[in-house]
Amino acid sequence: MAGYPLSDTLRTLSLTLLSIVLLPLSLFTLCLGYIAQYAFPKASTSIDREAYREDARDQRIILVTGVGMAKGLTLARAFHLSGHRVIGADFESPGIPCSGKSSSSLSAFYRMPKPDHAKPGAKSKSGHSAANAYVERLVDIVKTDGVDLWVSCSGVASAAEDAEAKEAIERRTACRCIQFDVATTTKLHEKDRFMRETARLGLPCPETHTVTSPREVLRILDASSSPAETSHEKNREPREFILKPVGVDDAHRGDMTRLPLATRRATERHVARLPAAPGRPWIAQRFVPGGAEYCTHALVVRGRVRCFAACASAELLMHYRPLAADSALSRAMLRFTREFVARYAAANSDGGGGGLVMTGHLSFDFMVAEDGEVTEKGFRRSLYAIECNPRAHTAVVLFAQPGPEMRDMVRAYLSAIEPKGTNGSTEPVANGFSDESKLVTPPRDAQSRYWIGHDLVSLVVHPTYGLATGRITLREFLSGLVTFLSHLLTWKEGTWEAWDPWPAVVLYHAYWPLSIIDAWRQGQRWSRVNVSTTKMFNC
Repeated sequence: MAGYPLSDTLRTLSLTLLSIVLLPLSLFTLCLGYIAQYAFPKASTSIDREAYREDARDQRIILVTGVGMAKGLTLARAFHLSGHRVIGADFESPGIPCSGKSSSSLSAFYRMPKPDHAKPGAKSKSGHSAANAYVERLVDIVKTDGVDLWVSCSGVASAAEDAEAKEAIERRTACRCIQFDVATTTKLHEKDRFMRETARLGLPCPETHTVTSPREVLRILDASSSPAETSHEKNREPREFILKPVGVDDAHRGDMTRLPLATRRATERHVARLPAAPGRPWIAQRFVPGGAEYCTHALVVRGRVRCFAACASAELLMHYRPLAADSALSRAMLRFTREFVARYAAANSDGGGGGLVMTGHLSFDFMVAEDGEVTEKGFRRSLYAIECNPRAHTAVVLFAQPGPEMRDMVRAYLSAIEPKGTNGSTEPVANGFSDESKLVTPPRDAQSRYWIGHDLVSLVVHPTYGLATGRITLREFLSGLVTFLSHLLTWKEGTWEAWDPWPAVVLYHAYWPLSIIDAWRQGQRWSRVNVSTTKMFNC
């Protein structure tokens, strides 16, 4: 294609060829899985569905959006195994199949219209705005199929529309929604507003400033490096900051440069390249020295944290290793989550004794400073919230292990549609806390999750090329290979299930090859992809 870099063309061809070459192996593995299920029905590779259908007599109709992503597919499968009828919905580009639609856990699948944020006022074929078309489509599905519960697992691109849909659905139907309202979603979704809200609630967060120009950034950096005025401050280390876009910005979201740089001129050059403007705000957030990053996933129903999972994080998270639920760090993050729910609800009450009752997914990113001990009651000193995602987190895949935890997770979701005062909901609900025994966490023996498509390319293909061109050493190559084999043999693939293999096959041999080819055809450049969330990061 004219004007498209040769390197990108070669990358497109090589990844597509890799998918084609490995297709027979995937189909062979699929066949083995089916044979094992029928030949050895009690084997560990098979699912004893009857053990998960205790509630089948009270079957519910569940709508799960975002089934093309691992998090949506995980929840759809869990509801299905528990005996409920599951309807899936997601975005689907013409000619590129959504991998989740092929799951045997779904009784139906609906294609959703995409909200077009790039074109304000864009109209759908029906004449509605793109955002309204999305909301109306969800309402129509709920009405047509008699949906009892909508579990929103959509991505960042439809956060505002999902919140609007929640209000419309609960206003116009009897369906309940696992989704926060517009006001809450807007406050938590936008980085600058979330940081201000966290500080207002008196919870720990790093120093954060909203900036709309390079000059503002330089002013903050100058203030942070100015001479200390008190003897106490004279011994402190100079403060460093990281710049982050408030909105979606694939080209800059991975830039974790710590400012200021070694010289004033270098800092000015770096800051001048960033597109901060009045209509495009950024945040300057203080860097937590020596900090380790963690993320969480929580289900909040009627103001109670019902499910919780925590794991180590990364800028592009493709490996999920669960933290023990009883570890001091996990309990500290759980306590922060509960405190946030309690304080946020109290701060947003209507003044007449009716506090805000939150129901939805709540995910946080944390930085933990290297100094200070993290305990359940001491998180204020060293645990800092740096970002919030008011939606399901991919860490929910840590629940994707048939057993009592999966069944309890499903029941926790279903408690959103049960009358108040049933299934343990007689406990206080507006304060974010509940009986520890009611909290659902991943199994103690939960397997770590990886995605073989990501690991194959990042740990085998790229290192092989690097070794051949002399860019890496043999030792580095072997290290990557050992890590890949370790994941393959001891971890769990995040999308593959022996009883439901087609979503993984479609993901690796249809969705991603066709998406990559489509990007090449349109001249769209990309730097990397997130296999689990089907997100392609544009350059």
